[in-house]
Amino acid sequence: MPLTLASLVHHSALKLTVRAGEDRLDVPVRWAHVSELADPVPYMEGGELLLITALKLDAEDPEVMRRYVKRLVGAGVVGLGFAVGVNYEEIPGALVEACAAEGLPLLEVPRRTPFLAISKAVSAAIAADQYRAVTAGFAAQRELTRQALGSGPEGLLGALAAQVDGWAALYDASGAVVAAAPEWAGRRAARLTADVERLRDRPAPASSVVGGPDHEDRVELHSLGTGRRPRAALAVGTAAALGTAERYAVHSAIALLTLTTERSRSLHAAEQRVGAAVLRMLLAAEPDHARAVAGDLYGGLLDAPFRMIVAESVPGPAAARAQGTAAAGDPLGALGETVESAAARAGEAVLVVPEGERLVVLAADGGAAAAACTQYAATLEAARAVPEKAAAEEQELVVGLSAPAGPIAAAAAYKQAEQALSVARRRGRVLVEHEQLAAGSVLPLLADDAVKAFADGLLRALHEHDATGRGDLVASLRAWLSRHGQWDAAAADLGVHRHTLRYRMRRVEEILGRSLDDPDVRMELWLALKATSPD
Repeated sequence: MPLTLASLVHHSALKLTVRAGEDRLDVPVRWAHVSELADPVPYMEGGELLLITALKLDAEDPEVMRRYVKRLVGAGVVGLGFAVGVNYEEIPGALVEACAAEGLPLLEVPRRTPFLAISKAVSAAIAADQYRAVTAGFAAQRELTRQALGSGPEGLLGALAAQVDGWAALYDASGAVVAAAPEWAGRRAARLTADVERLRDRPAPASSVVGGPDHEDRVELHSLGTGRRPRAALAVGTAAALGTAERYAVHSAIALLTLTTERSRSLHAAEQRVGAAVLRMLLAAEPDHARAVAGDLYGGLLDAPFRMIVAESVPGPAAARAQGTAAAGDPLGALGETVESAAARAGEAVLVVPEGERLVVLAADGGAAAAACTQYAATLEAARAVPEKAAAEEQELVVGLSAPAGPIAAAAAYKQAEQALSVARRRGRVLVEHEQLAAGSVLPLLADDAVKAFADGLLRALHEHDATGRGDLVASLRAWLSRHGQWDAAAADLGVHRHTLRYRMRRVEEILGRSLDDPDVRMELWLALKATSPD
């Protein structure tokens, strides 16, 4: 326990007497300092017991003493020791009154007690307190290590909460609470997700303090991991600031959890290599071999309906402005962590495989991992709607999601995901599901610049002919195709005789050099007309 003025007053060898500020003797003392300067404040750091004989002070002048004591209090001096029998036989009343008015403890030091004895007592007490703190810190480290080895992160958090007389929580890379101690702390920890996310955006190691005197507790947040992107975070909540022993315990917990995180990271890398092999076998239509290699690693994922997710990272506006400089963001890594965290919380298996600039995910259909992917994409889509946020993005994400499939159709699901990814890229979307393409219209796909260029080239000769005022071939072709080649119906739509329409269609064939009897020609012309004028 830290040294206080009360400890010094009760020290039998010092014989100190309290003359003012009796109700503030529980304040910790950081040091004992002797100064006879009329203004020692520039040399104070706060927390000192100042020892004086009033050699250069007019200690009997009330106004002088009021100013002197007020400055000491403002500088953080916690107590004043006055030696009697040196310059004054007793403490002047002006000083006693000034200390009482400011609430500054005033200790009378008898002549037989040298200041050196007080300084030695303070130094010895501080050293003893530091030794106790270090000893307690080592004991805490041993207990935390024992719990980490025996019970994992949950046991370590429980031991840490007991050491700091508060609570502790562990967050994964996505900012979700993985474990907390005691149990009630999980709700408190969940309210700090936004603070954890802000901490995650800073290079590791990073820390921050949330809350304070006006809050229910004081929470320290620490990032975990040795890489540029934190792999997890630790929260420690206490009623007051941590002492030396508690600080040792927290630092030990950070080291142990970092080791655990990095070990998990190595295992995760090995699992990804296995996952890559399993994925290759699935895409090669070898589901039995894939199951044999995977073993129990992915549970029943390879047998149940799953979704194939293919994601790519593309340069955003900020990267374009930077003209090729390295991007700070890692949207693929963030997506992978989000999906894996959601799967872990739900107790379901997921296969995540980085492939260069791509990320391939195999997730259970209707499961938490697939839902997390969709939600993450929706969040990014909403952020793009804010011009300031969109302009700041150095890397953007595009995702394609396949329809539900089984292991025998993994290759088809992968192709579906790639097709959806391609459409998402062309449309400027974050995520497109293949089922949306099958259920919707093909017309939005015609908005591609290459399709429009083809359509313009195919119909250019007809438009040039119509521009000379020699006929209305484009409108006639559109009417004829919309009526599936029915002459009378198309002529009626145009308000012309069917022979006139037949003449126009022969001119179309002559100008284009194509036969309208060919169904492929009719299809290409119809799509060209829709691409250039979809209405």
